[in-house]
Amino acid sequence: MLLNVRKQMGPNGIGKIYGQENNITTYNLARMNMLLNGVKDSEFLIHHGDTLLNDWETLNEMNPAKKLKFDAIVANPPFSLRWEPSDALGEDFRFKNYGLAPKSAADFAFLLHGFHFLSDQGTMAIILPHGVLFRGGAEQRIRTKLLKDGNIDTVIGLPANLFFSTGIPVCILILKKCKMNDHVLFINASDYFEKGKRQNKILDEHIDKIVDTYQYRTQEDMYSRCVSMEEIEKNDYNLNISRYVSVSKEEEKIDLDLVNNNLVELEKKISEASKLHNTFLKELGLAELPNM
Repeated sequence: MLLNVRKQMGPNGIGKIYGQENNITTYNLARMNMLLNGVKDSEFLIHHGDTLLNDWETLNEMNPAKKLKFDAIVANPPFSLRWEPSDALGEDFRFKNYGLAPKSAADFAFLLHGFHFLSDQGTMAIILPHGVLFRGGAEQRIRTKLLKDGNIDTVIGLPANLFFSTGIPVCILILKKCKMNDHVLFINASDYFEKGKRQNKILDEHIDKIVDTYQYRTQEDMYSRCVSMEEIEKNDYNLNISRYVSVSKEEEKIDLDLVNNNLVELEKKISEASKLHNTFLKELGLAELPNM
């Protein structure tokens, strides 16, 4: 699914919702979904086209004064889509300052497309595979620049098997152009779900916990942590969640003296029970148990 939903906030709330989808069936479903949810056809504009090629004339305005900027961007692109970027795309205004995503995975191309149209006070959330957090090469260069520029605000790890199309765990990257803090918030919500027969499900209580943690930047052992840019830099701008939020529980300390005393006590009870049992066997004229 390739869907980028954008909102412009007017004086009275949401001005208009913009969307883009390359799959014709999903495109029609998106438009139908708007109408079924009470959004008037004058309040949304969904384009059937390729986001990577940016073939939507509305978004191709070269005049900065007329360029559309959006306060909220949500994207759920196809994971690690193979693409064939041309030399011309290398000079595209969306990618020029960052470089092109590799042919093997267009994840960062989708991210940079949305990020280019984000307003200075806006927020972008995009669902991507975990590979974008740690893969090297071109993706590392893009990720590093976004981090150095202070644009990656939060990394949220979600449970596996949430989507019909894939069982892999995914993450949500939240980006801003003007962050108010100098750290990155990591939320590991991978263990918070309801297991289903074919598909796992995030319950409302799990969503509320994620939202509250994000909103108040709260830190919780084995769940969330605010990580300084200095620490991220020391890790070569690797954003693998397990590097910063450990989910492994500390092993319980074993009291060897206590264990030994328990074993001695058990051996004593076994010996006494065997002696008593042999007494009964002797009275019955049966062979006694061998000495343990």
